[in-house]
Amino acid sequence: MNSDKQTKGNMWQQFRQELTIEKFSWRTAQDYLFVLLGALIQALAMRLFLVPAHLTSGGISGAAQIINFYTNFPIGLMVFLGNVPMFLLGWRYLGGARFALRTAVAIITFSLFTDLLVLFLPAEGITGDIVLECLYGGLLLGVGLGLVYRGQGTSGGSDILGRILNHKFGISISQAYLATDTIVVLLSGLAFGWDRALYGLVAIYVSGLAAEMASEGSAIFRTVMIITSKPQEIIKQVMEQLSRGVTILQGTGGYTGEERQVLYCVITRAEVNQMKELIRGIDPKAFMVIGTAHEALGEGFRPLIRQ
Repeated sequence: MNSDKQTKGNMWQQFRQELTIEKFSWRTAQDYLFVLLGALIQALAMRLFLVPAHLTSGGISGAAQIINFYTNFPIGLMVFLGNVPMFLLGWRYLGGARFALRTAVAIITFSLFTDLLVLFLPAEGITGDIVLECLYGGLLLGVGLGLVYRGQGTSGGSDILGRILNHKFGISISQAYLATDTIVVLLSGLAFGWDRALYGLVAIYVSGLAAEMASEGSAIFRTVMIITSKPQEIIKQVMEQLSRGVTILQGTGGYTGEERQVLYCVITRAEVNQMKELIRGIDPKAFMVIGTAHEALGEGFRPLIRQ
């Protein structure tokens, strides 16, 4: 018992210490703007598409939709109450006070927007097409989630569990959503019908993809690794023709034991064919691997330091 009280006391003391570190800056303001905008977009997705179509988004908000269907209890209020224990779990594992503040803002504003927008938006939504409601509801929900992620917060509920899985085990956001939300969607089949439950799974998958794109980028960059006998010629042409930097890595052939220089470069998707032609013209026997990068930060791309 004493150890539990001591642990809670230490957590509260750490929270107060971290609050003093959190100082106002343009970066902090930008984070909160992302969180507020993301919460609003999520609430719009709920009220315009998901709730009118009886499509659950999984997690606590999905459970709130099911309870609302039977009791008419406000969805936003249930989301808020259900997020309290999840909020404490996220505070423990996902970043202390900085996480807590941003996530608290996301949860409170999403809950408020969800209950207030019902006063201004048509209860039947804006379309009666279940496919459109599924796709646009999932898309809007994912964009909102992605913006909250960019603001260094989460939207609570199974979103927190998804972030923990992503953070601890490297599971992608879309896979994490499928793992944490499937049970709620299946339960929705009992309330709304199994066709709605299946459409709900599609909406969750779409929202996961949209969240990844909004929070991490659209994967428009390519990484290139080149093993060649003419490294200096290739470096010179890449720097002159593409204006891209090249990093030289030292490698050893596993079969021959021969020392080779491996060239590493990051380019845009539009520059891939140029790179291929450049390498082909200098060393047709070169070995080249092209990969995908979600984001490129630093010289020649977006600055790493946010102003």
